[in-house]
Amino acid sequence: MAEQNSEAVFQMQRVYIKDASLELPNAPQIFLEKNPPKIEVAVDVGAQRLAENIFESEVTVTVTAKIDEKVAFLVECKQAGIFEISNVPEEQFDPLLGILCPNMIYPYLRANVADLITRTGFPPVHLSDINFEQFYQQRLAAAQEQAAKQNGSGIITTA
Repeated sequence: MAEQNSEAVFQMQRVYIKDASLELPNAPQIFLEKNPPKIEVAVDVGAQRLAENIFESEVTVTVTAKIDEKVAFLVECKQAGIFEISNVPEEQFDPLLGILCPNMIYPYLRANVADLITRTGFPPVHLSDINFEQFYQQRLAAAQEQAAKQNGSGIITTA
């Protein structure tokens, strides 16, 4: 009889840039502007199952720089990782994919975004650390609030 290994497995197998874009819609005139750019940053996370025990987690960052309402540059980068996760209780999958995986991917994303921005001719933008646990909790609360509105009651039901 074969003995089944029930030890939890969590391992990053690969990290890669899934998508990257860089736009300078107002170049070269934008380089003549004297005012410094105002920076806006948007972050999103996502995950999907690829195969049994294999998952993809991704973090997307969009950095928009504007000078006097003119877009100086727009950088969007989606960094992803492939993770093997097995022998983990089902209720731990969402926190692993929504918190731990993004924490592992984000340093690669920060470096790639800084590199892309440096290539625009503008000074680099160094993205701040992100508390993915807080980000996850906010998204969870928003999803629960949305579910409560759809059900017409304050009670959250799951299928």
